[in-house]
Amino acid sequence: MCLAIPGEILSIQGEEPLTRTARVSFGGLVQEVSLACVPQAQVGDYVLVHVGFALNILDPAAAQQTWDLLRQLEKL
Repeated sequence: MCLAIPGEILSIQGEEPLTRTARVSFGGLVQEVSLACVPQAQVGDYVLVHVGFALNILDPAAAQQTWDLLRQLEKL
C-alpha cells in the first residue's frame, strides 16, 4: 500500500517545469518536493505528495480532512 500526504507549499525554486521544486510543510515538518507533475502549483497551494513528488493540487478543505483522518489513525 502507498500513502500520499497533503502539504502546503511555502516557497518555490526554479523556473523550468521539470526541475521546479518547493518547500512544503507537512504539519510543521518541511521537506523539498518536486513540482514536475504539477507545474501550475503556486505558493499557498496544498499538494498531495508521494515519495518526494507533488502529484496533484488539493482543495484546502480536503487537505485538512486528510490530516484529521491521519491524526485519528495515530490515536488507534
